[in-house]
Amino acid sequence: MRDALAGLCIGIILLLNSGFVVMRRQDSSSALGSIFRTRCAARCLSLHSTRIALSPRHFQSNGSLGWCQSHKQCAKCLEPCKDSWELKDGPCRDLCEQAFPKRHGECVTSCEFLRSVMVVKQGDCPAPERASGFAAACVEGCEEDGECSAQKKCCPNGCGHTCQSPKNLYRGAPMKPRKELVFEELESGVLEVHWSSKFNVSAEPVLNVLQRRWNYGIHPSEDGATEWQVVARTSEERVWLTDIRPGRWYQFRVAAVNVHGTRGYTTPSRHFRSSKDPAPPPAPSELHVSDMTFGADFSVSVRLSWSMSADLDIPVNHYKLSWSCSDHTVPSKVKRRQTTNGVIHLLDDLRENRSYTVELQAVSYWGQVPLKSSKAIFQFTTSQRQSGTKLFNYLEPTESPVFIKPQSDLLDVGTPFYQDGQLQVRVYWKKKDPTVNRYRVQWSPEFCSHNGSRTQEKLITQENFASLPGLQFSCKYQVIIQPVGSKGKAQAESTTFYTPSCATIQSKSPKPIPCSTVSAVVPPKVLVKAENLTAAFSIYMGNVTGLFSWVVVMPQPPQQVTGYQVTWAEVITESRRNNLPNSLISQSQILPPEHNILVVSGLQLASLYRLEVQVITAAGQGPATSRTFQTPAHSKPVLHYKPRIKKHHLRSVIERH
Repeated sequence: MRDALAGLCIGIILLLNSGFVVMRRQDSSSALGSIFRTRCAARCLSLHSTRIALSPRHFQSNGSLGWCQSHKQCAKCLEPCKDSWELKDGPCRDLCEQAFPKRHGECVTSCEFLRSVMVVKQGDCPAPERASGFAAACVEGCEEDGECSAQKKCCPNGCGHTCQSPKNLYRGAPMKPRKELVFEELESGVLEVHWSSKFNVSAEPVLNVLQRRWNYGIHPSEDGATEWQVVARTSEERVWLTDIRPGRWYQFRVAAVNVHGTRGYTTPSRHFRSSKDPAPPPAPSELHVSDMTFGADFSVSVRLSWSMSADLDIPVNHYKLSWSCSDHTVPSKVKRRQTTNGVIHLLDDLRENRSYTVELQAVSYWGQVPLKSSKAIFQFTTSQRQSGTKLFNYLEPTESPVFIKPQSDLLDVGTPFYQDGQLQVRVYWKKKDPTVNRYRVQWSPEFCSHNGSRTQEKLITQENFASLPGLQFSCKYQVIIQPVGSKGKAQAESTTFYTPSCATIQSKSPKPIPCSTVSAVVPPKVLVKAENLTAAFSIYMGNVTGLFSWVVVMPQPPQQVTGYQVTWAEVITESRRNNLPNSLISQSQILPPEHNILVVSGLQLASLYRLEVQVITAAGQGPATSRTFQTPAHSKPVLHYKPRIKKHHLRSVIERH
């Protein structure tokens, strides 16, 4: 009875231990995976070692591993060893036939080898009769090596299988590299990490796996560091890293691996931090209104959302948010400010049917020094869209200065504004027919609160937006967009909008406005213009962000600049005519005078964009300057301006590679 109870206790202990081992195995699976795949690659180098020895040295980028990657047969052997190769259920032959329809033998054998090293650990099982203690229990404590902790293997003991310490654990494996890793930071920002290997009796090719971890902060911390990550797999004893970020503490370790296995990683290196100061965070991107709630007292709550790049020198501490009413009919100098820690923020106590400008800035701290991003600027209108009849009844009182846009799927009307001595509005539309290159825009008042002119105005444009000048106060307008030169029957689209009364604008304007029934169009002579329009594009995870800039040419005598009217629109090409996005692809906004840089996110790859800039002065608006830019066609960032990189720094990095 006592023996049976003891056997039951041993079985329970082994069962609990195996469950703990499974959890340990899951935690370290990614680290072990890099060793398994490196053993697989080392096997390929062993098979082709004779060819590698005879190959010219200058063909060996990254040593023998680089030679293997460029050799047809060796590359087939190397394919299953890559991190991108997925070992799905099913025979290796099927996987290799998909990658190499012809002559896939080397791929199949390499795939089978990788499967075996992922299941069978290094070392040999001891003789069954040498088992003792828990290892000698007559139970099935495991089925495969992966269920055993650390270096233990699932071995027979004569009456069952238990996890046992192997013998000949490091037979044939290379010695660990010397633990001292040397760092050299180049002036270009590239970090060179190099080490030296101990003498190895094995003639098998050896590959080195370099891992690193890092933490933010002024001081190094192993507790707050990231998990170990593989940054290089090489047959050389040095690596050049181009992604070292200031403000981070790095640690490295390296392991030598051959076809037989490894003796593990060196002890973690001393901490390294770049001598360069960290950069401020970039401006928040994708700032938009994610929700808008209307109250019974004409109050509005708006939820703003944005995103921030995860790849920063130092993390964002908080965001500075400011907003003000920017409606041309209700000018306001009051700017409200708040700070927030998240990427979602709720603005309360806004008023219905107003235009607001929001400025958002990210702030990081390097010690006690704040690092601030450039401001992301966003404009929105708190207009509640309703049906046509209900909308007309809502606007029936003549004292209402409110402008509300009716619902339209293809047309969008901006907020009317008074500028250059006339009332204006901008209209945007989607390109419904890809064969249409020109549009006829017609607008005329349907009725007014006075006996004004009923003249119909029109213009023709190649863009998908237009400015409608010379509007009358207190009128309901109809605007019609008619495609010109389409192959089929092009259907015209129309919508209506309302203009405010002159008294409403005059009461809010710092300058007198002539309140005639028709706006006086007296365009002043303004010579200030924008020139040298340039663009730079960056790509992150397939998303293109454009940085547009310009300079201002000031005539004599100089005129005071009060802002910039900036409009950008996509020029639809043949490649995108069958894949038009379901959104307006044209935007316009007014920037303050100190902002001659515009950041636009969400652009398309391999697309044409047209940028138009007009300088706004105290005397009016200057002539428009426009230019068309092409976004990159691939994921590698392309700069459309001369980068400020010293040539000899860049050349030295290329030569080292």
